[in-house]
Amino acid sequence: MTMNYEKESTTVQEILVLIPCPANCYQVDHTERLRKSFRALTGRHLIDPALSPEAAAEALFHAPFVILSHNTAPDPILTYGNQTALELFALSWAELIQMPSRLTAEAPDRAERARLLAEVTAHGFIDNYSGVRIAHTGQRFLIEQATVWNLIDEEGQRCGQAATFREWRPVTDAGLE
Repeated sequence: MTMNYEKESTTVQEILVLIPCPANCYQVDHTERLRKSFRALTGRHLIDPALSPEAAAEALFHAPFVILSHNTAPDPILTYGNQTALELFALSWAELIQMPSRLTAEAPDRAERARLLAEVTAHGFIDNYSGVRIAHTGQRFLIEQATVWNLIDEEGQRCGQAATFREWRPVTDAGLE
């Protein structure tokens, strides 16, 4: 399965600057927004609160659970995915940051996904979401007990949404594996 995305192309230099790595402190500004928004809306910590922002950013990028975020564009584009997300969705960083987030779900599942995101927009977050998602390779998998929340900027304005989950199972044509 090939996924095509239409967006202004991002230069190689821009992509290299954006890839979470030690040189850019693993996107510390964005991961702080993820952490602060998650804490403000759920009352829980995304990762150990004792970690410095830089250490937390590195830990989130290498965490054994998925973290993804997208912006508030009319057709939201993914803005962040940790290493586990990149591997699960079989995407490079360059592919991820140019991909509309709706393409993480198959077409028949997109209406349910849109309903879920509208609920998050209205209520701030939801817990225990389950749904089938699809990797760039076409591999389908069921995510379970996902938390989806609004991202809030320094002015208190919604600037995107994020999701995290620790549980997923492959789905085949015959059903769950």
